[in-house]
Amino acid sequence: MPNAKQIQHLFEQGPGREYQTLLLDGGEEPLYLPADEICPYHRIYFAHGYVASALHELAHWCQAGPERRALLDYGYWYESDQRSTERQAEFESLEAQPQAIEWYLSQACGKAFDVSADNTAIEIDRVGFRRRVQAAAEAYQARGWPPRAQQLARLFCQHFDRPLPTRFTWSEDKLCSNWD
Repeated sequence: MPNAKQIQHLFEQGPGREYQTLLLDGGEEPLYLPADEICPYHRIYFAHGYVASALHELAHWCQAGPERRALLDYGYWYESDQRSTERQAEFESLEAQPQAIEWYLSQACGKAFDVSADNTAIEIDRVGFRRRVQAAAEAYQARGWPPRAQQLARLFCQHFDRPLPTRFTWSEDKLCSNWD
């Protein structure tokens, strides 16, 4: 099972170095800061030292193009975990692709994955959200993963001695993914 320090090291020795980007444990909340006059490096902060948070933030970084990587938090809006049903649906439609990338990276390093609906205010259709994330993963698998996601997945697979992920299905009896 990978730990956050391993993920940080692998990222910073590979694509992080190439793209002048650091992966840092930021404490309470994740955040992306582009390089500026104070710091010449882009910074990806993940929360609480969690591997899942690091992989999730890397997934957003893998998806963001050069213009978005020049913006605070890639220019995305953030709303607390007390979203309405309508805002939750918007969140899930936007999050399906990065969570599919997170699933890919999780498999590449041998970490169990489940979707994060990131809301405590309303009842979430977790099965429906899983289906959207699965559809996004299958679409990426068919057309190709973003280049930085491919680069990271290969790096993780090599380090953790795992095959490149090719299958994205949910176990019937568990909340996490199944990749036998």
